[in-house]
Amino acid sequence: MATRRSVILGGLALAGSACVPVEAGTASRLEAKLRILEAETGGELGVFALDTRTGLGFGHRQTERFGHCSSFKASLAAMVLQLDADGTISADEHVRWTREQLMSVSPFTTRRLEEGASLRELAEFTQKYSDNAAANILLAKLGGPQALTAFWRSMGDEISRLDRTEPELNQVPRGELRDTTTPRAMATTLARMLYGGGLAAEASEQLMLWMHDTPTGLRRVRAGLPEGWRAGDKTGTSTWPGMRSLYVDIGFIEPPGRAPLTFATYYRAPAAHDGMDAASEAVLAQAGVIIARWAAA
Repeated sequence: MATRRSVILGGLALAGSACVPVEAGTASRLEAKLRILEAETGGELGVFALDTRTGLGFGHRQTERFGHCSSFKASLAAMVLQLDADGTISADEHVRWTREQLMSVSPFTTRRLEEGASLRELAEFTQKYSDNAAANILLAKLGGPQALTAFWRSMGDEISRLDRTEPELNQVPRGELRDTTTPRAMATTLARMLYGGGLAAEASEQLMLWMHDTPTGLRRVRAGLPEGWRAGDKTGTSTWPGMRSLYVDIGFIEPPGRAPLTFATYYRAPAAHDGMDAASEAVLAQAGVIIARWAAA
């Protein structure tokens, strides 16, 4: 494991540099497919896929900023697991909350209002089911949005930032800096956390299991992958009034017989939606098809 991680860390150093070389043929063709996909749908598509062994990657709009939406919750869960692993906190600490802290998309915290839960349970359910109240409770416990930003900095990520809590962090019109990242930055951070030694082994393994068991992304990138490829993700969606809707999916892919990949995908739709738009989710599924072709090349 130590040798494998040292190889991966070397690859990630390449990914973090200003320019990552890619194989001109395959990567260029697939980047063209991403551009065509974007043009056909009328929105803005940001993608970066990273080979965790070599540090090579490909994508489109890979250094442009997009909002996290709920995808930040994967990193929040990682932070809980890592702080527990290094003894800073106990993830088994039991906490309570009030009815006033509940909001939309808070299934676990609503069900456990009278009983409370451990920090570990809150982390699991904010990852798996995007529980908004759980995310806010964890952020308040761990030091607020600035603490998660500091966690990203500890991973070598100088780009990603969290500035607000749920639900305000979903207000990310084009040009907003708050609560944003780039596809390249987030895919690289995921690689460091999951495969590059950024998290303790038990923390990365637990996070990957939670991501694999997360059902919210089954219609996004994972829908475009070949059957039998192990993968996991965290999604985010913003249909905030007055801005174009944003659909996010970040995660990992473990194709058989090759090194794992991480990915970060963002689709800013051409219009505002009142609810979840199946066509916009399908754009990310098509991005998954393109990523899978790169992995299989």
